[in-house]
Formats: sequence, structure tokens, C-alpha cells
Amino acid sequence: MSGDAVVKDNPARRRYEITSDGHRAMLTYTRRPGTIELVHTEVPVELRQRGFASALARKALDDARAAGVRVIATCPYVRAFVHRHPEYEPLIEPTTAASIDSKDHST
Repeated sequence: MSGDAVVKDNPARRRYEITSDGHRAMLTYTRRPGTIELVHTEVPVELRQRGFASALARKALDDARAAGVRVIATCPYVRAFVHRHPEYEPLIEPTTAASIDSKDHST
């Protein structure tokens, strides 16, 4: 990810965002008491292969850890990210964790 791109939480739009080169990557979420549901990661073609999706997932998960909330990983990308980074597994709601374990994450 380029040094000028920074992940920001935009609570008014319920998403984490990165803006770079006139394009915006985002991870949408829904907050409920004690949880955050990470719903969908979207990275425009122009920003792909630059680590933006990973940066969005990492920031959302790190913020969840700091806030002491559980994560519902609805987003397939976030589930795959957690599979590759097991240090985040303790944050994941058990029903989501079962989905992580049962998926093939070879992509």
C-alpha cells in the first residue's frame, strides 16, 4: 500500500475507507452493542494488488480488539484474512469462526 493512503473509519457512512489516486476502497460494517459486523470489502480495479483490502481488514479488526467488541465476519474477504492471520480468530463470533474453518481459502 502506498504511503499516502491511510485507512479511516467513516462512522457516518458505516465503513472504513482508503482513498488513493481518486479512487476509494472500503469495508462496510454494522455496529451493534458488543459487536461489529464486517459486511463487504470493495476495492476498485485501479487499486487492486496494492494491499488495500488487507489494510482495511486489519484496521477494522484492530479497532474491534481495542474496543473490546466481537466481530461477525460476514464478508468473505475478512473471513479469508482471519484464516491467514489466526491472531485475529479470538475476536470472531463462534458462528463465524465455524464458517472460517470450513471454507477453502486457497485464493
